[in-house]
Amino acid sequence: MDKKNLLINKGQRLSDIYTIEPNTILCKTLTGLGATYSEIKAKRHSIVIELNQPPIVGKCNDPKHKKDNLFGVMQKITVDNVIEYLEDTVANGKLIKILCTPESFYKVKQAFEYLELNMHTMCFMLLDECHKLVKDNDYREDITLPIDDFFHFDEKAMVSATPIIPSDPRFEEQGFTLVEVKPEYDYSKAMNIVHTNNVLEALKVTMPKIQQAQEEPRSICFFINSTDMIHQLMNKLNIIEDSAVFCSTKSMDKLKRNGFNRAYDNWNDKHKKPYMFFTSRFYSALDIELNEKPDIVFVTEPYFAEYTIIDPCTDAVQAIGRFRRGVSTIHHIVNTNESYPMRTKSGIVEYLKASRDAYMTVKRIYDCATSLETRNAFKAALDVLPFNRMLKNGKIDYFAIDNYMDEALVKSSYNNIDLLMSLYGKTSHFRAEISDSLFYPLGDKERLTLENKNTPIKESRKKLVEILESLKNDMDSPIIQTHIRELRKLDPFIVEAYETVGKEVIEINNYSPKKIKEAMILKRYREKTTGIEFVLLLKNSFQAGKCYTLKYIKDELVKFYKMLDISPKDAVTAQTIREFFQVECCKYKGQKALRLIESLI
Repeated sequence: MDKKNLLINKGQRLSDIYTIEPNTILCKTLTGLGATYSEIKAKRHSIVIELNQPPIVGKCNDPKHKKDNLFGVMQKITVDNVIEYLEDTVANGKLIKILCTPESFYKVKQAFEYLELNMHTMCFMLLDECHKLVKDNDYREDITLPIDDFFHFDEKAMVSATPIIPSDPRFEEQGFTLVEVKPEYDYSKAMNIVHTNNVLEALKVTMPKIQQAQEEPRSICFFINSTDMIHQLMNKLNIIEDSAVFCSTKSMDKLKRNGFNRAYDNWNDKHKKPYMFFTSRFYSALDIELNEKPDIVFVTEPYFAEYTIIDPCTDAVQAIGRFRRGVSTIHHIVNTNESYPMRTKSGIVEYLKASRDAYMTVKRIYDCATSLETRNAFKAALDVLPFNRMLKNGKIDYFAIDNYMDEALVKSSYNNIDLLMSLYGKTSHFRAEISDSLFYPLGDKERLTLENKNTPIKESRKKLVEILESLKNDMDSPIIQTHIRELRKLDPFIVEAYETVGKEVIEINNYSPKKIKEAMILKRYREKTTGIEFVLLLKNSFQAGKCYTLKYIKDELVKFYKMLDISPKDAVTAQTIREFFQVECCKYKGQKALRLIESLI
């Protein structure tokens, strides 16, 4: 693909130096340069594909586009609505300016066909934030719906500050050019990396530091692509009343069912709170206008929520770019996961080639099968082969391949902190430094092992006991007490057992619940029956050298146990006295009795 550079000075907009040309992939490098704005203002009919709904809502409601005849095509808009808009636009000699999600593009297509208008020749098509065609391909099945039509437009382009150059051969076949904006100034921002094994505890340490550095109070904006984690963090950080969450409609409804009512599916500054949480729906294309420069916190926890992984080269750049007035500080609280495989681009290419070869081998056998049952068997095999996910309607889906490649490389970088820092080094947008390394006895990895219902209970309890043993020398620490409370919620029995009899007794009894319970009962019995109150009662009723009838001994012991609320390990008889005295049998006043020779306590 041919390349072309555009130089831009600080303060310049894209429209000052360039008009988007047909058959280009525009790497604008900087967010907020006004690429979509320039197309809306361009003197031509336009269909702009926005990959998420919020930017469509934002642009359609923006006063500066009041006279631009914008029409947003989203979930609730019908084909008839689009037809009505097109009829009115053509009748009044206005420019067509449609903003549309990929999933609703079919409505636009059907409306043009109904009116017998050729959108491919009439309109310029712009795919905004085109990196998301790759990034979101694995969970948004319909995100590439417009792509086949895209290549039929006489004039079309793709744009992103962080494009992922697609492998689809049609870009080369149609002579696309990569146009890259080159800023003539330093635009990089400081990025503070907090490496930890427990993101919650690290946040408890980092948040006060962020707030102490603020000259005046300002919002802290969190980017966490998991509403479950967001809800958990708000509760545990005790900030739920001062928080707002911006997420998808589905996630918003889920939070409301959990009793949280400040969740929104579109940005509006009236929802502003001291703590604001954003999911990936709000990473791109949206303008967030604030009267302040907030502090930004990315949170990545790869054990419980792999989808919180942040790509420094795309996600982080895009998220920071939402704040048109800039940001104050940027922080990434991150855990790494050594179980993630370390992969290379060449290795992934080799894997994909082998996957395709395997698929085609089975496909040839399927095509030659002579019976329905045989064909069904090989069809079932084809459906589960890895390369099947790289196909759409029987054709290679190059965006799915690009998604697999990108996802595998980014995930690999979270194997360890050195690889992640290396990935940060590949983007010119950040000057990343490790500002803190915060590690705790109870990390996310350990917690996952303990909470995993597939982990055998004995293995889980061994791990828990190891953790408790590592904490024992610092039991007075508030954070250690917090850890222990968390562990007690996970397995109250084994925590109580450890506190009662200790690691050695638990291991001697091979983690058998029955044997451990018996040891706990015996320990408590011994502690109580050797305590000062029990001993005083014994000495008050019994003296060494004297004889006592069996009935007297039993009655007294039963009374003691009842008075002190002690559960005896066995049924109480006169012979129970042997636990406390050396005795010999005798007769006392013609009755069976025991002489107490010597005290054992």
